[in-house]
Amino acid sequence: MAHILIAEDEPRIASFIEKGLKSHGFTTTTIGDAHATLSLAASGEFDLLILDLGLPDRDGLEVLADLRGHGAKLPILILTARDDIQDKISGLEGGADDYMTKPFRFEELLARVRVRLRTNIHQSTSQPLTMVARNVVLDLRARKAKVHDQWIELPAREFILTEAFFQHPGQVLSRQQLLDRVWGYDYDPGSNIVDVYVGYLRKKLGDDLIQTVRGVGYRLNA
Repeated sequence: MAHILIAEDEPRIASFIEKGLKSHGFTTTTIGDAHATLSLAASGEFDLLILDLGLPDRDGLEVLADLRGHGAKLPILILTARDDIQDKISGLEGGADDYMTKPFRFEELLARVRVRLRTNIHQSTSQPLTMVARNVVLDLRARKAKVHDQWIELPAREFILTEAFFQHPGQVLSRQQLLDRVWGYDYDPGSNIVDVYVGYLRKKLGDDLIQTVRGVGYRLNA
């Protein structure tokens, strides 16, 4: 599985990204300064860099210029609070492969990471195309599910929630874990949106597929 370097100095955001990527099977290393970013990104040990432009010791665009100037080939995805069009142009023209602004949703970040890694042989061969639990088949490429030989379309958040359960069969996932995974770090923790979406999945995939663990969360009945 791909090894992703996260250059982000805000601990809450860094932890959110790291937990989300690890839950999808990625290996991650998180750092918070430009000096370490330059050293590690040039080491050849990483498959992708998620780069914040607001690093405390140096501007991220300068880090990008140094990496590309010294021949670093790894994909670089800029993730920043800077939403000015000129910053975006500077980043993309300076060699970034993608540019996202904060606040962001994890599912979009994950999709962009996967796009940048798509040509990586190790990633493509190790990533399963389908996952199975009981009588449900989850197609990761088509992003839909098959129940009793009938294909069911799943909207984006329903699919990501289903994938979270399939990746952790039998494991209890708390509402907060699922909220972070599907809706993002800036979503209201007091919301009942997780319970609502689990209800949607039960109607589509079967009442007994996702079990409630009282006072804790939910788990896949695999």
